Amino acid sequence: MSARREALLWLAQRASAMLLAACVLLHLATMVYAVRSGLSAAAILGRTGGNLAWAAAYATFVLAVAVHAPLGLRSVCTEWFGWRGRAWDAAFLGFGLLLALAGWRAVWGVFQ
Repeated sequence: MSARREALLWLAQRASAMLLAACVLLHLATMVYAVRSGLSAAAILGRTGGNLAWAAAYATFVLAVAVHAPLGLRSVCTEWFGWRGRAWDAAFLGFGLLLALAGWRAVWGVFQ
């Protein structure tokens, strides 16, 4: 793989990590608020259902995970096991797509 492509993948993982950090902070703040307010799961779903802002926030969270996790896994598997090549890259891409689809399905389920 070219050095340019590796550098772009490195940059994508770092950028997704920054986005992921912001999403995790938002999620934790929301959960702390919900717990301290004594909200039940039903009450939380009642507040988030149909709320486009929350759907967008969690869809962004899913996107960050779907980019970050496969790239990190790819790096670990390349370093530890020597897994290289297009087939492995395709497998990690497929893993990222699977994460994205599962996550966006969950976001849609909460949004409805």
